[in-house]
Amino acid sequence: MSETHLTDVAFAGFGLAPELMQGIEDAGFSKCTPIQAETLPLTLEHKDVAGQAQTGTGKTAAFALPMLDHLLRERGRGPRALILAPTRELAT
Repeated sequence: MSETHLTDVAFAGFGLAPELMQGIEDAGFSKCTPIQAETLPLTLEHKDVAGQAQTGTGKTAAFALPMLDHLLRERGRGPRALILAPTRELAT
């Protein structure tokens, strides 16, 4: 994604689990896209959000990062996350 599609909001400012933050940095990301910048503060506070954005704008990371952060911090027994996919292609 080109730099022109990124915000000034840094992933480092969200207080994500260190292992998760390391993965984000290793993948070469530092700044959020608009959908991520708007939704991550809410989802990291365990609030529900609904968002719409074009393909390739980081929607998957917008919902997956808070879930992964929770899974890393709250190690427990039993199901801890449920992921629904509308199509087999998206699930793959």
